[in-house]
Amino acid sequence: MLPFSLGKVALEAEGLRLRHMAKRLVVRVVLGYFALGMVFGAVTFLHVAGWFWLRDYLRPAPVALIFTGIDLLLGLILGVLAVRSSPGRVEREALAIRRRALEDIAAQMTVSALAMQLVNRFIRSRRG
Repeated sequence: MLPFSLGKVALEAEGLRLRHMAKRLVVRVVLGYFALGMVFGAVTFLHVAGWFWLRDYLRPAPVALIFTGIDLLLGLILGVLAVRSSPGRVEREALAIRRRALEDIAAQMTVSALAMQLVNRFIRSRRG
């Protein structure tokens, strides 16, 4: 393949990878937004119900610490879930194609440069 053709393949593969990555990011953001709203509502109602139940048995300070610990745990769980999203099959394959095409471009450019130097030396040796 010609270096320009390989460059075109690399560019198309990168475009495909970026499109799929952008789609995945949009889906993550939308789902995360709705999940955050639902969790916020649930935690709010849980706080109210828990507060009314625990205030009969404990003083306000321990109750507040209990709710702080629960909120922190839920926040950590949601944060870990948000970070765990990894690239899909299409993104990985497109990245591999782009890398192969760029490696082939580099290899062909190197071979072309060496061939041109050999041709130039051959021409100079014939003249001189």
